[in-house]
Amino acid sequence: MQGTALGARAHIQRFGRFLSGMVMPNIGAFLAWALITALFIPTGWLPSEKLAALVGPMITYMLPMLIAYTGGKLVWGVRGGVVGVIATMGVIVGADVPMFLGAMMMGPLGGWAIKKWDEVVEPVIPVGFEMLINNFSAGIMGGLLSLLGLIVIGPVINGLSHFLMAGVDSIISMRLLPLASILVEPGKILFLNNAINHGVFGPLGVQQVQETGKSILFLIETNPGPGLGILLAYLVFTKGTVRETTPGAIIIHFFGGIHEIYFPYVLMNPFLILAVIAGGFSGVLTNVLLSTGAFATPSPGSIFALMAVAAKGSHLGILMAVIVSTAVSFIVAMPFVRRFDRMNREAGDKLEAAKKQTQDFKGLGKVSKIVFACDAGMGSSAMGANRLKKKLKAAGLNVHVEHAPVDEVPMDADLVISHVNLTERARQSAPNARHFSITNFVNAPEYDEIVAELSGKTPVDV
Repeated sequence: MQGTALGARAHIQRFGRFLSGMVMPNIGAFLAWALITALFIPTGWLPSEKLAALVGPMITYMLPMLIAYTGGKLVWGVRGGVVGVIATMGVIVGADVPMFLGAMMMGPLGGWAIKKWDEVVEPVIPVGFEMLINNFSAGIMGGLLSLLGLIVIGPVINGLSHFLMAGVDSIISMRLLPLASILVEPGKILFLNNAINHGVFGPLGVQQVQETGKSILFLIETNPGPGLGILLAYLVFTKGTVRETTPGAIIIHFFGGIHEIYFPYVLMNPFLILAVIAGGFSGVLTNVLLSTGAFATPSPGSIFALMAVAAKGSHLGILMAVIVSTAVSFIVAMPFVRRFDRMNREAGDKLEAAKKQTQDFKGLGKVSKIVFACDAGMGSSAMGANRLKKKLKAAGLNVHVEHAPVDEVPMDADLVISHVNLTERARQSAPNARHFSITNFVNAPEYDEIVAELSGKTPVDV
C-alpha cells in the first residue's frame, strides 16, 4: 500500500511539473497582454480603441497557442510543439471563450501523437526520405487532431463553460451567495471571468441597484483578494523565476485590475483552486455579513475601481472583505505553494545529479542516449539517426537514438553527433555530453567506430 501511495504521489508530482512547464515559460506573454489590457481598454488608464484591438486576438489566439506549443514541445521537441499548435486551432475556432484548457489538452496530445507515430515509422523510413515523410506526417497528424478538437473536444469544453455559468445563476436564485465561489473561482481560472461578471452578475446587479441602490453581486467576481493571496504566497514561499515574476503580477492584478494575470499561477499548481475558492467564499461571506454593495461593476477589477463604485457606507466593509479573502487565500495556498517550490528544487537537484552522472560516463564507453544534431533537426540528422539505428540493431545494442536541432539538444544526451561545422554550437547546447564530429551523415564510416565502442571493442575519439 505504501508503495502504491508513493507511486501515486510521484505521478501527481510529475503531472504538476508538466503543467508548470507549460505555463511558466509564457508568463512574460501573459504580462504583456495584461499591461496592454490595463492601459488601453475603454475602462483602462489610457483608453485607445486602436491599441485595444490587440487585446482580443492576444487572449484568443496568441496565449493559447503559446501554451499549446510549449506543451507539445515538452513531449516531443519542436516537432511536437508544431503539431500541438495545429491541433489547438480546432478547439480555438470551435469555442466562444478563450481556450486555455483546450490548449493544455491539445498541445501535449499533439506532441504525444506525433511522437508515437515517429517511434513506429522512423526505423523503416528509407534513407533520404526522412524530411519528406516527417513534414507530411506532421501536417496530416496536426490536421486530423485539429478536426477532432473542432468537432469533439471544443464543444465539450464549451459545454463545461456554460454549465458553470448556469450553476452560478442557480446558486444566486437559491440565495446561497457565498457558495457561488465554488463555481465562480474555477470559472475565472478558465477565463470565464468576463462572461460571469458581465453576463450573469452585471444584469442582475443592475436590477438590484434600481430596487435598493446597491448590489453585492458587483463584488463577487471582481474581488481581487483571492488572486492577491495566491500571488503573495508565491512571493513569500518560492525562489527563482516564479518569485521574480510575482511583484509585477501583483501590481497588475491588484492595482491594474487585470485578474487574468494570476490565472497561470493557479493553472501550473491546480491544488490552488481550493485556495481561491476559500478566498472567494470568505470574501463574499464578509460582504454579506457587513451588508455591503456597489452601484456599478468595477471595471477593471482594481482596488481603486472597487472603491470608486462602492455604495455609501460600504467602503470599509468592502476593504475588509478584500483583506479577509486575501488572508484566507494566502493561508490555504501556503502548503501547496511550499510543496510546489520543493518539487521544483528537487527537480533541479536531480538535474544536477544527472549532469554529474553524465560527466562520470565520459571515457567509460557507457552511452544510453545518442542525439544527432543538424541545423534544423529534420534533414541530415534524421538520415544519420536512421542509419545508426539500423547498425546498432544489427549489433544487438539497445541504445536510444534521436535527432534534434543543434541549438536544442536534450540535456540528457550522452553522445551528440553533429557535422564538423556545427560541433561548437552543439557543445554550447549540451556542454555535459560527449561530442562526435562527422562530415557525411549518410555514409559516415565513423558509425562503425561508434558501434564498436558501444560493443566494448575500441574507443571513439571525441
